[in-house]
Amino acid sequence: MRPTISIRGQKLKISDEMSKDCLSILYNTCVCTEGVTKRLAEKNDFVIFLFTLMTSKKTFLQTATLIEDILGVKKEMIRLDEVPNLSSLVSNFDQQQLANFCRILAVTISEMDTGNDDKHTLLAKNAQQKKSLSLGPSAAEINQAALLSIPGFVERLCKLATRKVSESTGTASFLQELEEWYTWLDNALVLDALMRVANEESEHNQASIVFPPPGASEENGLPHTSTRTQLPQSMKIMHEIMYKLEVLYVLCVLLMGRQRNQVHRMIAEFKLIPGLNNLFDKLIWRKHSASALVLHGHNQNCDCSPDITLKIQFLRLLQSFSDHHENKYLLLNNQELNELSAISLKANIPEVEAVLNTDRSLVCDGKRGLLTRLLQVMKKEPAESSFRFWQARAVESFLRGTTSYADQMFLLKRGLLEHILYCIVDSECKSRDVLQSYFDLLGELMKFNVDAFKRFNKYINTDAKFQVFLKQINSSLVDSNMLVRCVTLSLDRFENQVDMKVAEVLSECRLLAYISQVPTQMSFLFRLINIIHVQTLTQENVSCLNTSLVILMLARRKERLPLYLRLLQRMEHSKKYPGFLLNNFHNLLRFWQQHYLHKDKDSTCLENSSCISFSYWKETVSILLNPDRQSPSALVSYIEEPYMDIDRDFTEE
Repeated sequence: MRPTISIRGQKLKISDEMSKDCLSILYNTCVCTEGVTKRLAEKNDFVIFLFTLMTSKKTFLQTATLIEDILGVKKEMIRLDEVPNLSSLVSNFDQQQLANFCRILAVTISEMDTGNDDKHTLLAKNAQQKKSLSLGPSAAEINQAALLSIPGFVERLCKLATRKVSESTGTASFLQELEEWYTWLDNALVLDALMRVANEESEHNQASIVFPPPGASEENGLPHTSTRTQLPQSMKIMHEIMYKLEVLYVLCVLLMGRQRNQVHRMIAEFKLIPGLNNLFDKLIWRKHSASALVLHGHNQNCDCSPDITLKIQFLRLLQSFSDHHENKYLLLNNQELNELSAISLKANIPEVEAVLNTDRSLVCDGKRGLLTRLLQVMKKEPAESSFRFWQARAVESFLRGTTSYADQMFLLKRGLLEHILYCIVDSECKSRDVLQSYFDLLGELMKFNVDAFKRFNKYINTDAKFQVFLKQINSSLVDSNMLVRCVTLSLDRFENQVDMKVAEVLSECRLLAYISQVPTQMSFLFRLINIIHVQTLTQENVSCLNTSLVILMLARRKERLPLYLRLLQRMEHSKKYPGFLLNNFHNLLRFWQQHYLHKDKDSTCLENSSCISFSYWKETVSILLNPDRQSPSALVSYIEEPYMDIDRDFTEE
């Protein structure tokens, strides 16, 4: 593969056929002999050399498959900037090769496995970040930058992601590629499904050729010629789905990277969102027969299905795209943007600046925007569907950031609140992940919005329904605490407003009346502090700490902070464990200072979501951590000397 023999001063050029044979031997050796793949992965110069073999179309798929296997076991991530002529290599790929190359990119631009992001402890993540700062950019970050420097790279990905099935590869070259797949992939599940679908559809088409139905044409999969030369439409669709999976994943990772704003601008400019909107019904959320969806040995709801994986990857992309970014309004069409303006005008509030700044030439076209389409399928989703979690996350990301009344009303008018309450109360959802995503979405939808609380009260119109709702909230505060926080903040704002509509809601709403009671707030506060510890804090449960702080900050505003601390002390004593809760809270607040005072993004999120200045957050934490035992607002004043344990070292190397 890498000749050293020279003939008359020229290097001997090995034929593509011989290279294919070499790759075949290497690949099969890796499959059959344990340890070979790992040994090859240790030869960095060899792995880099393999990339150069992808310049030939004849050896591209074999090379790509071998590289993917090697990178899967390689301990250290490969650096793409070490690949000779990377820009030229990628630029010369055709669209089919680029889509396959995305499988390799998925390994090279994702951070090495550090555990599930939500489950990994913040202590460990902080330690890792400190280590990373001293080492400079990670290999994944360097690789992302290398790809973004390639002219036209993101534009080509957007074209691949939004390409219609009719525009994809021709029959002959695709069948040739299928043959290559069959030869090279040791896991033939996908091919098994494709070939079975092809056979089923071919049989159906052959029966139809004799007496074709009126209006039959090649477009609807009923060709006039022999089906031996006609590629079944469902196989084309599956082929396109598998390409789009890889492309959407790469775009999603780039959207979450250091160059996020640059990627956002390019994705908007190259009209990814309108393109996905046009594919929504026909490809992404298409109606399909079970045979076209299910892989051999799997069921219809299995996450291994390409159809299902595409939907989840699409929803993850929407979540990353909308999250805390003004480009989120590209998910609407012109008519829907006008509706947002009308909502603001009717409420006599200023229009959202990001709406005014949205480039109307880049938004969705057609009767409905992507967000509205998502809401429609969300409301039709079966109760047990695994998509519910991702759908709720995608919609919630549209609402995140500074609360927008117009955004909330846009979703309320489409029945979102009633749908969420139906899922929580009437279907009595059991999935913890789905419940958490629905509670988070409900909190963002209702925060500071009087109309939302009126709608809530209209739906939860009996004590029996309200008790079911409370049972769901109290079953897991880790899942529901964001809703508790939003209702607590809303109550505080409503109590300080002089308005007949607000007064009416305050007097009638069961939920506001429930949260307004001090015993209720103390019960939440006690449990929120009790279910977390510094060593077990993750990105998922740190919200419990911030919700407990919101309750105490609002108490401080009303000069009731000493009362709440005294009540916590009494609750400790009633449980026969004096000091255990307040010591834990003291350690948590010390960690809070360490974590948030050095993280600009996190602090901005806290400020935007609560409408409480970050300086007030910092002041409240400092007051609670005051070492003066004479201070009525200091935690140490409520921990008796024998039970004091506040200086524990919680650093994690």
